[in-house]
Amino acid sequence: MNTINKKDIVILAIQLAVWGALILLPSIASFIITGIWNDSLTTAAMMWGMLRQPIILYFLNFYIFGPYLFFKRRFMSFVMANVVTLLALNYGFFLMRNASRAHDFEVPKHALIGFYASMFSYLIINVVFIATALGIRHFLNMRKIKKQLEEERQKNTEAELAWLKSQINPHFLFNTLNNISSLTQIDPDAAQDSIAQLSDLLRYAIYETNKEQVPIQGEVEFMANYIDLMKLRCNEKTTVNTYFHTQQNVTVAPLLFISLIENAFKHGVSSSKDSFINISLVQENDTITFVCENSNYPKDDSDRSGSGIGLENTRRRLDLMYPERYEWEQNQDEKTYFVKIIIRR
Repeated sequence: MNTINKKDIVILAIQLAVWGALILLPSIASFIITGIWNDSLTTAAMMWGMLRQPIILYFLNFYIFGPYLFFKRRFMSFVMANVVTLLALNYGFFLMRNASRAHDFEVPKHALIGFYASMFSYLIINVVFIATALGIRHFLNMRKIKKQLEEERQKNTEAELAWLKSQINPHFLFNTLNNISSLTQIDPDAAQDSIAQLSDLLRYAIYETNKEQVPIQGEVEFMANYIDLMKLRCNEKTTVNTYFHTQQNVTVAPLLFISLIENAFKHGVSSSKDSFINISLVQENDTITFVCENSNYPKDDSDRSGSGIGLENTRRRLDLMYPERYEWEQNQDEKTYFVKIIIRR
């Protein structure tokens, strides 16, 4: 069941105000010019007599004929409803005008001719007002539908973003615990320090990343700590370089680049060959540039660098968070994998 809300009342009030202005403004102008109040009342009465029929048709079409007939494609019923209403209004107003002059409400034939002439003389203006009512109702309907679609799209986007971020945390935790597990066999003291560092990372991943945007400084600190943990599994043949340059009061989507860093360590490090990983994040004004370049040691033909759900996750989040405001550049050969993301806030 439809209920009347505050917005409906406001729309009705605006329409009544517009119609009231059309009726009263000429009488106000008459009073300003002549200074005679009776003339102003006469003008207002005349305007009401001219506009009462279009006003009634307007509101009937705006609230009844339009929503329940025209916009439900019941066009024949819509036309018939307006024709019957038009005839009834014209005949009713005609009887009201002639009631004082006619005995027993007997209508002279010449008066009926005037009735039909009056009806057709108002036909065009009535059609204009009916079209206006339908046009305004259509505009309001489209705006309502657009708002509902935007709200639904926003809900779907938020749900998808939450799901995408939920895929990151377990993957990140699994990789980090593997690193610490390996380290306990090599250097127990360093492993203990790493567990404390992991605690800080988990605190950030659990409590800070539920926001749509986070300060970029916190994100950089998280990335740097995560890279330090990932380096624990690297040998002396692996070189890892990082460069971060950011400014205050800038935000970014949380954990946006972590999958790219994970892929760099997963596919860019060899246990027997020289390896390198170069990671940078630079923020200048409203532009954030992330670059990751690493040596390329794919495990097999089905597991190439830059593949997997992690990168698909990242690109999908970019589509949702920065639509048409980011650039993705990716290159890969037998020795090197390169990815560059430019985000314009």
